[in-house]
Amino acid sequence: MLLLIGQPLLSACSGGSRLNPSDPVTLTFWHVYGEQVDSPMNLLVQQFNETIGMKKGIVINVTRMSNASEIGEQLLAAQEGKPGAGTMPDLFLCYPGTASLLGPENLVDWSEFFSQDKLDSYVDAFVEEGILQNRLCVFPVCKSTRLLYVNGTEFERFQEDTGITYSSLRTWDGFFRTAAKYREWSKGKPFCAFDYLVQNVDLSAREMGGTQIIKNGCYDCSDPVLRSSWKQFADALIRGDIIVSDLYANTQMMTGEVPAGTGSSAAILYFNDIVTYSDNTTEPMNLKVLPLPVSDRPEVASAPLAPQTGCGICALKTDSLKAEAASVFVHWLTESERNLDFAAKTGYFPVTEEAFQAIDSYRFQSPSYRSVYNAIRVVKNTCHFTPLPSDSGFIEKTNHLYDMLRSMQSSLNKRYLDGEDPDTLELETWEQFCSCLGSPEN
Repeated sequence: MLLLIGQPLLSACSGGSRLNPSDPVTLTFWHVYGEQVDSPMNLLVQQFNETIGMKKGIVINVTRMSNASEIGEQLLAAQEGKPGAGTMPDLFLCYPGTASLLGPENLVDWSEFFSQDKLDSYVDAFVEEGILQNRLCVFPVCKSTRLLYVNGTEFERFQEDTGITYSSLRTWDGFFRTAAKYREWSKGKPFCAFDYLVQNVDLSAREMGGTQIIKNGCYDCSDPVLRSSWKQFADALIRGDIIVSDLYANTQMMTGEVPAGTGSSAAILYFNDIVTYSDNTTEPMNLKVLPLPVSDRPEVASAPLAPQTGCGICALKTDSLKAEAASVFVHWLTESERNLDFAAKTGYFPVTEEAFQAIDSYRFQSPSYRSVYNAIRVVKNTCHFTPLPSDSGFIEKTNHLYDMLRSMQSSLNKRYLDGEDPDTLELETWEQFCSCLGSPEN
């Protein structure tokens, strides 16, 4: 049970509502769920405005749609009053890291509007991530994780010739053996493209006992466990067993460059059912979706880690009427059936325990979506969720590292094939990692 120490519930929960349908309150809203007019979030907002909003006197007005990084930058610029930044919205989606920079004291404390019993119906880890300075500032709407996507058609050919099965992908040791075997079998093709290589290195290190690998927002490059985790991934990169994706792994899977990719659970939105190879031949993808591999260490065998990512909803602290209206919208938005339906259309996790339990009986729009949510259910039932760094500065630094690795990976592989010492090549990648993400004293 998650215990929150907050002020007594305000009028939204105590029955003394000040909302008036004859004099509706309008809340401006910035979100990250699709920039098209008919995005799933816009459709929900329209439904709210035409039902509960009309009944109670609340109008949600979407005034900006963008991705999470851009929304975060725009929020900080608006708060600072930068020219052209616009006015701060009443409601917005952002990462907890951005909310911290905006100042928890400037945001509505949602625990004032949700009873303890109600909060207990949400996944604890999702709620806990949004608590900043003992205030529930970032309320979970839906979350995502990272998954392993596999081209089932290609993998079946590989399996038939080698005997390697999907079970080999359960652990990182098995994954890397499979990747090396695939490169040999395919005569040089990489097995997997990584969207978020650093996140996988981070998780692997934590599972191997590296509990203090980040200090003051930077990686501790003197930590031997972090070093060991990086080496495992970098060695595979140098050999050509894996690659850092061009941008998103699904693109390289759909063109047949790789048969596997790691990426967000929400990446399912961008997969096609067909692989189109460079010679213009096509075949069905037969997409299979699996949880990320985990460490082989026995100390984590019963409790592997899974990344917990995704934005939450915040409300600017202005007046009590707007706060009450915002809370009505958030209650409605995260009601279990509605929340699962929204999550299932976007590749995200629902945020209530009841919604998770309903996944088995939910009618998904395709077998690939069913495969995603089967993997999500396994992750929920077997892993501990762990939030990963989400502030804009950290993301900018990791993106810089990825750019550097993309520019290096072909030459690293060529130098390896030409006989250069792999340990020397791996050290080059480690130095790049530490220059981008390590603390200044390392």
